[in-house]
Parts: sequence; C-alpha cells; structure tokens
Amino acid sequence: MKRIAIDMDEVIADTLTTHVEWYNRDYQDELKLSELEGITLLQARPDVRSAIESYYEREDFFRNIKVMEHSQEVLRELSEHYEIYITTAAMEVPASFRAKYEWLLEHFDFLNEMNFVFCGDKSIIRADYLVDDNVKQLRAFKGQGILFTAPRNVHEIDYVRVNNWLEARAWFMAQLHQDQQQREEQNEEQNKECCAVVEEG
Repeated sequence: MKRIAIDMDEVIADTLTTHVEWYNRDYQDELKLSELEGITLLQARPDVRSAIESYYEREDFFRNIKVMEHSQEVLRELSEHYEIYITTAAMEVPASFRAKYEWLLEHFDFLNEMNFVFCGDKSIIRADYLVDDNVKQLRAFKGQGILFTAPRNVHEIDYVRVNNWLEARAWFMAQLHQDQQQREEQNEEQNKECCAVVEEG
C-alpha cells in the first residue's frame, strides 16, 4: 500500500480563510482573498505585521480553523487504499502544537493518530506522495509532490496541481488504477516468460 503525506494548513485546514476573517473582524479591515493571489497575507498588509502574526501565538485560533471542503470524505475514502500521514511544519509555530493535535482528533478521528507528524523540514518524510501548498516543502521532498492550490501559489507551474479535494480524489484514484494495470501487465509478462521456459524444457 502506497503512502500519502498530507500537509495541514491550506490543505485540510482552511487556515487562510479563517485568518482573514479573524483579522478583518478584529482590525476593521475588508481584505478579500482575491487580493492575495501570488502573495502572502503579510505581503498584502506589511504595515500591520504584528497584528497578523499575533494569531500564530493563539491556541484558540488554530483550534477553530475551518475544515477544507471535502477533505474529510476524500481522506476517509483514500485511507482505504493508501496509508495516510498528516505532516505539518508545526515547528515553525510552536504555539500550535496542542491545538493542531486536538483539531485533528476532532475532525479526522478516522485516521491513526500515530500517523500525525509534527516537523519542520519535510525532506525527512518517507512517503510516495506529498500534498502541500508550500513549494519549498515540495522541493525538499524526495517522492512525488502534489501542489494543492492556495492563493499564494497560483503562479507556480512546476508541479502536478490539484485545486480541491475532489480533484485530489480523482488524481489518486487514477494513480491507483494505473498501478493496478502495471501490476497486471507485469504478471502477464512473468507468466509468458514462465510458459516460454516450460516449452523450451
């Protein structure tokens, strides 16, 4: 069974939407997600850096992030065919550890919590695939990188891209079918070789 490593923020956790909503509410701004194409939230509002970064120190922020649409149903289905690991670069935001763990237990209770990996550099992850919105992590990963669309990465063109979890399900199920076909072809070749040996004998 092949292994899929999956990022949290902006992949299964809709962190940016929640961040923008809380920031607009608390600082009376009207920032829209459409303004963030190709840039980060900090780049969009560099003059209020401390306000934006303040949420990274709040457990309640990470605990209340919205779930990415269709991620639960798709991961439940994919877990029947693949080993699923959640890999988050939580070392970048130490205050998020406990909240992220509890969030995963609440929203993805069908996954094995022993497969929750809190790290920094994802080059240490041994998996066949990594689904991530961060190109830096995909570059370091040694398997097949899958870029999950987020506003900041819309201009990236170097990776297989999925725009949502329905597209991700279609891609991974197609890979499963392709792998099965390859195994059947290999078995057929082996059977032909065996038959040829018998006939020669």
